[in-house]
Amino acid sequence: MTPRDVQPTEDGRWLVVDGRRWRREDPHLPDEAAARLRSHLGRARAAVRTARREGRQERVRAARDRVGLAKTGLGERGTPWWEQTPAERETRWRRALARLDELAPPADRGS
Repeated sequence: MTPRDVQPTEDGRWLVVDGRRWRREDPHLPDEAAARLRSHLGRARAAVRTARREGRQERVRAARDRVGLAKTGLGERGTPWWEQTPAERETRWRRALARLDELAPPADRGS
């Protein structure tokens, strides 16, 4: 596998990967919230793959909705994070996490 060319833009809002621009994760997310959102994102992407293999279109749609919600919580979709106030940013990620935890509760790590 060849290494990818990944460069941040000067303003820090975007990553350019092999010439394509992608919005960066909100750099002001608390570490724990960002980690939980990335965990939800990874699990949702895995659910999309599984549902596609099984031919379960309703599950593909539900998993894709979770992907979108996680990306919105991370600040990668929706209103750009740099246009939001700190309170709006916090509301964005808290709402996304609450909804994602309802849709796909994290595994209980204590048992």
